[in-house]
Amino acid sequence: MPKADEMIDAVGGVAAVAVRRPQRRRISWPMVAGSLAVVSVAVLGPAAWGAQWLSHPAVQAWRTVCLAITVQALPFLLLGTVLSGAINAFVPAELFTRVLPKRPTLAVPVAGVAGAVLPGCECASVPVANSLIRRGVTPAAAFAFLLSAPAINPVVLTATAVAFPDSPAMVAARLLASLATAAVMGWLWLWLGREKWLRPTVRHTGHRHGHSRWTEFRLGFQHDLLHAGGFLVLGAMAAATFNVTVPRSVLDTFSGSPGWSVLFLTGLAVVLAVCSEADAFVAASLTGFSPTARLAFMVVGPMVDLKLIALQAGTFGREFAWRFSTATTVVAVAASALIGGALL
Repeated sequence: MPKADEMIDAVGGVAAVAVRRPQRRRISWPMVAGSLAVVSVAVLGPAAWGAQWLSHPAVQAWRTVCLAITVQALPFLLLGTVLSGAINAFVPAELFTRVLPKRPTLAVPVAGVAGAVLPGCECASVPVANSLIRRGVTPAAAFAFLLSAPAINPVVLTATAVAFPDSPAMVAARLLASLATAAVMGWLWLWLGREKWLRPTVRHTGHRHGHSRWTEFRLGFQHDLLHAGGFLVLGAMAAATFNVTVPRSVLDTFSGSPGWSVLFLTGLAVVLAVCSEADAFVAASLTGFSPTARLAFMVVGPMVDLKLIALQAGTFGREFAWRFSTATTVVAVAASALIGGALL
């Protein structure tokens, strides 16, 4: 029978091997689905799927719309993920705590405006907001930053201007409605929010000592691009399917009513979960709806969608996620209706 010392040494050796063994990186379903979608839409040709089937006018229209949305949005997605990765790797996390006012009521609008310095998709804003809370920033300001960052950064506004070249008022309306929603939600948290609804978890954002900044930038850029790119392609496919398959009579039913059109595109924004750097091109393709309804699509999407609700529930808790997402949807729709009605 082996001695106790020998058993301890053996267990220690196994533990050391386990520690040294590199962990296998998980691949999320958006990465896989996005890659398969890109291959199916952009690479595979008539030989793979059948020339006769692909020659159908509806299928050709679907491919044209899907590829157009993806190709138009991809440069902005690349730029956004590059800048977001650079900020995460090179900008100190303590910078935000130093620039925000000490009074929470003033910190909320300042944090909303500060969202313009984080050009990235909404997926990156959740861990950043959690990091700000853990570094002493009031939750109301962190949530205002969470909502505004993916909606008013220069990449998103530039993409909106490109998607709506004949409507500069759409860019101004998106900026004002998004800022108003972020500020109102921050103030609502100061008034009605409860700390017990939050479940902060330890999530790292920013540079870690002992790690190469360029390595962190590369890994962050790779993760954000694959993650957001998968949702971009899926959103483009869903928008193309929506444009091709939904009967015109159904669209006329909703688009003919100002109120129903806003609510319809609000629900569509939540379900499609398109990246904020690409949603303007999807909204521009929905030509049968009013400008105010398309504005609501672009304001609600970066703040409330299925993937964001899941991220918020995993980071802050389900009790927070359903309350916050519901209230944000109501405030975003109201801001879009008021500002869109005045400017568009």
